[in-house]
Amino acid sequence: MSSLFIAIFCSVAVSVFLKIARSQQIVISQAIACNYLMAGGLTYFILQPDFMGLSFSDALRQNEHSAIFLLLGFLLPTIFLVMAKAVEFNGIARADAAQRLSLFLPILAAFLFFNESLTTQKGIAIISAFLALFALVFKSGSQNSAGGIKGFLLLFLVWIGYGVIDILFKQIAKFGVAFPFALFTSFVIAGCFIFAYLIFTKTRWQGKSMLAGLLLGALNFLNILFYIKAHQQLSENPSLVFAGMNIGVMILGAIIGLVGFKEKLNKVNLIGIGLGIVAIILLLVPVL
Repeated sequence: MSSLFIAIFCSVAVSVFLKIARSQQIVISQAIACNYLMAGGLTYFILQPDFMGLSFSDALRQNEHSAIFLLLGFLLPTIFLVMAKAVEFNGIARADAAQRLSLFLPILAAFLFFNESLTTQKGIAIISAFLALFALVFKSGSQNSAGGIKGFLLLFLVWIGYGVIDILFKQIAKFGVAFPFALFTSFVIAGCFIFAYLIFTKTRWQGKSMLAGLLLGALNFLNILFYIKAHQQLSENPSLVFAGMNIGVMILGAIIGLVGFKEKLNKVNLIGIGLGIVAIILLLVPVL
């Protein structure tokens, strides 16, 4: 279970990093770019992706692979930037909860487009997840409507963005591409996209932001590494790892947001986090 706890900690640590980055004059886009250098390098040396079975160029030459890898490469840094803005605007608790609720998008897609049967329990879980999402963005009457709309859009983009990324990784798995190779390839393409953008916009590079990006990349990679290790250690109960990761991040994110950053969550927001936890439990536990 220690691997799972480390994965949860590293995931929330990424949100904490994004929360404090601007106050430390860190340029988020530069940090995210350097994050892919570190994450890609660690993936290459530690996870050791297999380039013998399917080379990078082979993957890009195959239409079904190239389209997905390119889309992933574009979405990963883009949604990362959106997540940074969502954490800044909505706080760690709500942004982490929206990200974790994104797991319901591929589930919903399976029912709508891939003819998977919809059970009553899963149907209730999906409805609970949508209610949780709307509860998370609820703001009291004392907060302006424009801010409420912006907050909703940011959390909605986080939700749908990470959901689409999850769907794309699942599609890559169906092609028989090993996860370390898919992850490394996605990091490389994502890095190319964001570095190209920064060069095109003639950004003024800051050593502080670049070093911070290396830390961010290490946290990202450690989150992935220990999540994989948790699945290996609890291979007979993958649903426990899946549920534990998502619920753990939501709870720890809420605690750190409330205690560490004095984030204000109204009763409806707290109900939303609770509904999210219930939704994940309903989705992953055996039929009640």
